[in-house]
Amino acid sequence: MLPPVRVRTAGDEPVPVVDGVHAAIRRAPLLMRPVLAVLAVVLLPWLLAPICVIRGVRTVMSSLYVAAFWAWVYFLLSSNRLATKVTAPAPDAAAHPVHTVPPAWLAAMLVTPFLVAAFANIRPLSRWFVPCRTVAWSLVWSAPVVAAIVQASPQNTMFAVIAIWVIAAALIGWRSAKASQEAHMFGPDGPLAGQGTGPNADPAAAAPNQNGAGPGRRSGPAKRGPGGHSPAQYSTRAQGVAQVYANHATRDPQPPAPAGSRPDVTPEEALAELDAMIGLGPVKEQVRSIYVSIEAARRRAVAGFGTDKPMRHFVFLGPPGTGKTTVARVVGKIFYAFGLLDTPDVVEAQRSDLVGEYLGATAIKTNELIDSALGRVLFIDEAYSLVNEGDGQSDRFGAEAVQTLLKRAEDDRENLIIILAGYEKQTEAFLATNPGMASRFATRIRFPTYSTEELLALAETQLRAKQESWTTDARPVLWRMLDEVGRRRITDDLGNGRFVRTLLEKAGQARDVRVMGGGGDPQGEDLITIGAADLERAFSELTSRLRGYEDTPTLESAIAELDELVGLEPVKQQVRAIAAQLRVAKLRDRQGLASHPPARHFVFTGPPGTGKTTVARILGRIFAALGLLVRPEVVEAHRSDLVGEHLGSTAMKTNRLVDSALGGVLFVDEAYSLHNEGYSGGDAFGAEAVQTLLKRAEDDRDRLVIVLAGYPADMERFLRSNPGLASRFSTRVTFPSYTARDLSRIAVMHAEQAGDAFEPDAIRVLDQIFAHAERARRIDDLGNGRFARSMFERACACRDVRVVRLGESATAADLTTLTADDVRGAYADLTV
Repeated sequence: MLPPVRVRTAGDEPVPVVDGVHAAIRRAPLLMRPVLAVLAVVLLPWLLAPICVIRGVRTVMSSLYVAAFWAWVYFLLSSNRLATKVTAPAPDAAAHPVHTVPPAWLAAMLVTPFLVAAFANIRPLSRWFVPCRTVAWSLVWSAPVVAAIVQASPQNTMFAVIAIWVIAAALIGWRSAKASQEAHMFGPDGPLAGQGTGPNADPAAAAPNQNGAGPGRRSGPAKRGPGGHSPAQYSTRAQGVAQVYANHATRDPQPPAPAGSRPDVTPEEALAELDAMIGLGPVKEQVRSIYVSIEAARRRAVAGFGTDKPMRHFVFLGPPGTGKTTVARVVGKIFYAFGLLDTPDVVEAQRSDLVGEYLGATAIKTNELIDSALGRVLFIDEAYSLVNEGDGQSDRFGAEAVQTLLKRAEDDRENLIIILAGYEKQTEAFLATNPGMASRFATRIRFPTYSTEELLALAETQLRAKQESWTTDARPVLWRMLDEVGRRRITDDLGNGRFVRTLLEKAGQARDVRVMGGGGDPQGEDLITIGAADLERAFSELTSRLRGYEDTPTLESAIAELDELVGLEPVKQQVRAIAAQLRVAKLRDRQGLASHPPARHFVFTGPPGTGKTTVARILGRIFAALGLLVRPEVVEAHRSDLVGEHLGSTAMKTNRLVDSALGGVLFVDEAYSLHNEGYSGGDAFGAEAVQTLLKRAEDDRDRLVIVLAGYPADMERFLRSNPGLASRFSTRVTFPSYTARDLSRIAVMHAEQAGDAFEPDAIRVLDQIFAHAERARRIDDLGNGRFARSMFERACACRDVRVVRLGESATAADLTTLTADDVRGAYADLTV
């Protein structure tokens, strides 16, 4: 539907010259009118077309004047190429024809402007844009192209016609899309449907014909908006939105609600509701300070001192399930109790409630949401999602919502409280995207993660509220579960208070299945009592979605796995010392004693095949067993996993890798390759990866263990390349080369794990081979433990070739025994 101000244009006033020509045509005899009209179109376009375009006349005749104007232009551009000429510079010279414009294509070129005029007068295009201007804009850009083609190559005039159509089609197509968007906005189902005439109304008939102009063209002065400006000066979208809020601003104020319908809430009652909440000590203290500030402002006003209305907007920062929405309701009640808000209600919203389906609709949708929240609290959860910039692409829809939100936050600050809520890191980044956010949302309240004791208290409170209970053995089981969740620092991932609520709901479902599935008639007490098995089943279901959660190591099992490794005695001692430091630091924290933060990032140096990756996995299990990591998983990476294809993409690629390793161990093998001195001008890609890695190592030190591994000399050079590396990766674990005896034990161990065995002679041959490699100082070149594993695998291959000749007569011993010849064959294959 079209708003009344939108159908008026600058061409509403009378146009004397055009009106005079049309009046002369109407006074002529009926049979002469078509002839005069054609003469006017053919002979007068030089005078009438510019006037119609400037004044915005909407009649079909005005479009024909403009079309004829451009037909004359095309004709004049081609006039010097119409006649065939023959030149003979000398009597004996041959005649050279000069190329001319083909008559058929000249006719097509002269007819084209009139076809464009026909398209420009088709609705809805003609309803939203002045047709004669559409014709002018569609043809003006083609004039230079036509001139160039006709003068340079008149025999190819067909390309000039094609150019005219392509350019005209592009502009008409763009304007048609624009018209469709306007029709969607102002149509009968659009957001501004009530702001104008019916959807099928003629623009010419939308206003009375005040000046006696002929049908088909409106006349009369344009209306002025509420601020004294003509809405026609602005774009369609701006006019529509301005009209909506002009009407909103001038409407009669709503009568206040009857006194009896207003809830009776006192500030003390609101604070008592806050105090009844479990945990949230810092939040309660900050809300009480807000209460004191409002009370002080009230007393100053009572004493006759001038004071501003103590309204403000808030930012709630914290993990999910920590009571942000509940505290928002308490804040609303406090401001309502002091008479600063009309109602204590909270309007909850998310990105989808603010962002529209197309550009322009977002401002309307956001304004409508804020209008519905006036006199209340507007709570926007996950506010950071309003700026969703992926792969470097700006979020224009979200930016439009933010701009609208900022303007209304300032304009309606005395009648509205806006609370932005979300995760701390993402919300802080969101607030930094716009300078106006920090000043308008200056009050920030941080919500802490619930402790194990607080989660247990929440569970007991919710059970009492549902008039349910648990068995005597259920409470210790629940405590163990919640303590494990807190120890592994996954309370936020599970949802804090929401996790407790969901856990009890699923435990109740498990109880119902257990009680009703047993047959018979259950007692009333059984129907409201949750058992330990019910909690175990519910807890297993909720934690199964967390990656690596089922693999719950203990410190004893991790140390035992370390002890089973062959050799590496210096490494074992150092890892045991690290485990002891972590354990003592945890005990000191439990008793409230100060402790130095234990090292969480390491450098593993040593030759290849010495068990660096295996020790990294054991280290991850130790951290997980002590609750310092969520899972013992190790993410292995090389330079190619961190470095991107172009500058700028490296940081994104490194961040994605770190995100995938959060909660576990990130093992970067051959980390020294991130600093490649062989590149001319420096290794910019590697340096970008190192800088990103250092930042994440510090920012996520509580959720991540990073291990950099490589050869000793190369790693020393790498660590010296950046001062931040040595400080953040201060703990170094040096892996020695394996001895010949260690390699023999590793080969035998691989055989035992595979269900095979070396015969005594084969073991002696292994000892001789490894001793020879040790004397020749080739163990590192051959790969240490990988060499022992390769020897076993190749010996198995030689055994299989030998045994297959026995066919069905082969015994179990033949199939599992490795002989001295098998070992010699394996060594020969590996040293070829």
